[in-house]
Amino acid sequence: MEPVNQEKKISLNIISKKVEHKGFGAGTIDLSNVSAVIIDGDEAYIDLGALHAKSKVEKGIKFSMDAAEVANGRKCWIVWIAIDRNEEGGYYAGASACEMRIDAEARKGWKILADHVNRMDKAMKRHYLLDNLDATEKQQLREVLIANNPGIWERSPEILKELLN
Repeated sequence: MEPVNQEKKISLNIISKKVEHKGFGAGTIDLSNVSAVIIDGDEAYIDLGALHAKSKVEKGIKFSMDAAEVANGRKCWIVWIAIDRNEEGGYYAGASACEMRIDAEARKGWKILADHVNRMDKAMKRHYLLDNLDATEKQQLREVLIANNPGIWERSPEILKELLN
């Protein structure tokens, strides 16, 4: 039994035990193997709220597709991470970074929702789209992925490790 008021450590979701069936719900998207890492300046962390646009940086922000409305916004990233499992265990199977701008003072933000959805889909389809991150952001992402689970990092494809070096 867990002690009261003890915070649970947030970690990336691991694939659930899937039940394959046809009928109601067939063809729906299973997000149980997708998580998000937020990169916000010097801070990078796992935030599962991003799956529903309710990450720490997105809460209370009204988003626009017009970047000019958020001229004073700071650059933040949502990096969609897909985890898969093989006979050796879990590994980071896909990763895709999406930019957004946040002006917390004005409570305004900029992001292209279609881009976020498409890039999440790419991560789920086992692609790595991280070329839009700079060297510091790649290092931050690498550190979060390693800290989350060194074994998953070790089992991940070399291409991901090369992209984040």
